[in-house]
Parts: sequence; structure tokens; C-alpha cells
Amino acid sequence: MASNSHPHPWSPLQAPKHLAKKLSLDPKTLSLASSDFGHINYETPLAVFEPTSETDIIDLIKYSNSLPKPFTIAPRGQGHSTHGQGLTHDGVVLNMNRLSDSRNGSEIVVYDEYVDVGAEQLWIDVLGATLKHGLTPLSWTDYMYLSVGGTLSNAGINGTAFRFGPQISNVLELHVVTGKGDLVKCSHVSNSELFYGVLGGLGQFGVITRARIALEPAPTRVKWLRLLYTDFSEFTKDQEHLISFHEKHDTSGADHVAGYILANLPPPRDVSFYSEHDLPKITSLITQYGIVYSLELGKFYDNDSQSHVEEELANLIKGLKFIPTFLFEKDLSYQEFQNRLQVDIEFLKSKGLLDIPHPWMDLFIPRSRINDFNEGVLKDIILKQNVPVASIIFYPMNSNKWDDRMSAVTPNEDVFYALGLFRGCFDKKELEASEAQNWQILQFCKDTGIDVKVYLASYKTQLEWVEHYGSKWELIKERKDEFDPKRLLSPGQKIFN
Repeated sequence: MASNSHPHPWSPLQAPKHLAKKLSLDPKTLSLASSDFGHINYETPLAVFEPTSETDIIDLIKYSNSLPKPFTIAPRGQGHSTHGQGLTHDGVVLNMNRLSDSRNGSEIVVYDEYVDVGAEQLWIDVLGATLKHGLTPLSWTDYMYLSVGGTLSNAGINGTAFRFGPQISNVLELHVVTGKGDLVKCSHVSNSELFYGVLGGLGQFGVITRARIALEPAPTRVKWLRLLYTDFSEFTKDQEHLISFHEKHDTSGADHVAGYILANLPPPRDVSFYSEHDLPKITSLITQYGIVYSLELGKFYDNDSQSHVEEELANLIKGLKFIPTFLFEKDLSYQEFQNRLQVDIEFLKSKGLLDIPHPWMDLFIPRSRINDFNEGVLKDIILKQNVPVASIIFYPMNSNKWDDRMSAVTPNEDVFYALGLFRGCFDKKELEASEAQNWQILQFCKDTGIDVKVYLASYKTQLEWVEHYGSKWELIKERKDEFDPKRLLSPGQKIFN
């Protein structure tokens, strides 16, 4: 546990009365704000600020700026970072969740083409509100119990990103409180530098307080397929074929394309999709080959287009090279599909597996090097070392669906792959082995010239961030100087602090 052995020049007890009453020094509250989903890093803040309005956030930031030595401010939604990115030891954690407590649930307002939503709201609640109007956001994150402001500060990706881009590509307008304490309404055309800065900006330039998200008519049902492969090249070719349809403006393609790697590793692994009847033959296939590739395909449709979607789906999978006897299909409501992870989450929660360390790693890998990555990382590192990995995702995205003016960075190729290594560690030994393996993977990529980008990165030095941003670093620095010159915001990212 990090200690505050060096007295800080500022104490929460010195705050003006209207701020002091919203600064919590309660030990339990401080303890909850001293860690995140990762349960790896611990930093106890000086206080937790519980705002009930945008004005409170403005006042807190302006007050910090007024001090000879300002305190840092770490905005926190669901605290879903894994390596302390949302923590601070010499400042204040800004509990965004308290905003919804004060708004009586009125902060999701649905219009014909967009939804206005408080940044603290959860995506699952945004979905529920828009579906009542027969509408839906275009792009999603896999886990729906994350805050809008949280995913927009990173990117927000899942199997719809190949088609619509990440969630940050589907934002029309934002309300942002900058690091100077200015409340700014921004969009593509108004205050655009701040708009592009905070989208994927890791909380460095401002606190998102509201967002306007694009909507489209919602489908009612989803055909959900998983197809298994033992040949990596055929698996990736088929994935890339499926994400190419919409590039040609062909609407008969898939609406959701993702992929999983099923490896002969200690459980738990991603099995909740499959029935008890199917698991033995899948396990046998994995045992035989050591590694199996699973292509996930989602086709959205409406109740009245059942026969049409069957026909489109049959055409879609006709030329794919999966093992014919390993096609698995489910049919479920659109809402159930978007919230499909919740079954797994409830299971993990019941086993206490959400409260253990999660040394997760997410990478973006250039398409030109995925075969080298498969051989050098998936087979030679992950498969050969007995280090637990609960689930591995691997699927492609089109880079032209990302806006390079935004702060997020991706490999410089038309198509790149997302890899997610999701782990849970039961003891210190497992944690150390997992962290060492993560480092080994990055080192392999560096040594062999695979220009990966770490998504949801947790670097410890500014030099690593300079490398991460590459040609974008100067822009990031300029935005910091303009919008947060005193370096108050999101210190846990360790980019400028």
C-alpha cells in the first residue's frame, strides 16, 4: 500500500466550505478509491470528491489551479482500469457516479437520431433507454456495465468496430470540464481541438460530463454463430473477408465479427457459449491441436425478416473454411446479445473471481505481422508456458473507421487486429508470472519489429508514452499545455506526472 510519508502542502481540511462538504475522508471510501479492477496497484488518495453537478467539478478544478502547489484529480467511473490508471496518491479521486445519484435518472434523453447522456451513466442503461424508442447506438464495448465517460476516454471496441469504428467514432458532441476548470461544449465543428483531444485522450485534457451519441433503428434479434478452425491463416482470411463487406457498401455482410483463441491452458476459459453436449468434442479438438481458433459472427435482423436472414447467413458462411462439424448457433434478442457477457460476469462474481488481480493486456497488431505474432507469441510464449489465461480475443478492425485527429493511436495499416489477454491470478506467484509474460510478449514484438500499440496502456515512464504515441506525441503535449497546463488530471496514467 502506497503511503503518504511526505506531507503534502494541501489538506482537504483547507478546502472552501462548499467543496469541503463534498470531500470524503471516510476510511472505507478512501480504501475503495485506492484500487481498481486490476487489484495490482494501490494508491490512497487524500480525499474522494462527490460532485452532484458539473459546477462542483468546475469549482474543484479551479480551486486546485488556484493553489501554489495544485493537487491532482483522478476522475473515476466504474474503476475498471487494471494497473492503477484511475488512481492518485497525492490528490483527489473524483467520483463521477455521484452525479447520477443527484439526477433522479433523468440524464439519458433519447431523440430521433441521437441520445444525450451523462458521462457517469452505464452503457447497459443507455441501451435500455434507447431500445424503448426502437433505437440503438451503433458501436459497443463488450462489457456493458462501464461508464460512457470511461470508454470514451479510451476508445470503446468490440465486434462492431470493423463496421462503425470504436465508440469514440460515434460521438456527435461533448460537454467537457478542462484542466483549467472551463466548461466547454465541443463537437467536430465547435471547439474541435478539445473534442478530438478528449476522445481516446485517457482523461488528460478534461473531464467528460455529457455526451451526445449517434443512434440508428435497432434490430430485434441476432443470429449468433461460432465457427471453429485449426488453421490460423484460414481463420484470419475468413475474418478479413467478413469485415470487407461493408467497405464495399454490401449490407448482406455480418454485423458483428470477433474471434477467440481456445488454447490447451488451465481453465477457466471461454466456454459459456457452448452447450454441455458440445463441450467434450471441443475440448477433444483443443487437446488434439493445442490451439483452436473460434470465429464469432453476429447477424442482426427483425422479427419479420427471419427467412431473409437465414438465406443471407447461408450465403455468408458458404465459402468460409471452418471445420464443418464445428458450427454452433444461437438465436437471441438484440438486448440479450449486447449483454451476453453478463452470464459470465455473474458466474465469476459468484466464485469471487472479480476480486482477484487481473493483469490484463490488450494489443493492436498490424495485419502484416499477424502470422509472426501467431507463431512467436500465441504458440511459442502463451501455449508453451503454464501461465493461466482465462480468455483470449483476437479479431480485425478497419483503420479507416478510426479518426486520426483523436488522441487514440492504432497501427499504421488498413487492417489491424485486437488481441485481449484476460487473466485472473489467485496468488502472488501467478501474478508475477502473468506480468512477466506480458512483458515478454511486448519485448518479442519490439525485438522482431512488430509495431504493436498497447490499448488501455499502463506505462511507467514518459519515454514509453513518447514511443507509444510516436508522431502524435507533439500533438498530445500541445493539447496538455493548452487544456491542462498545471498537469492536474488523471495522474495515474503517468504520461505527464
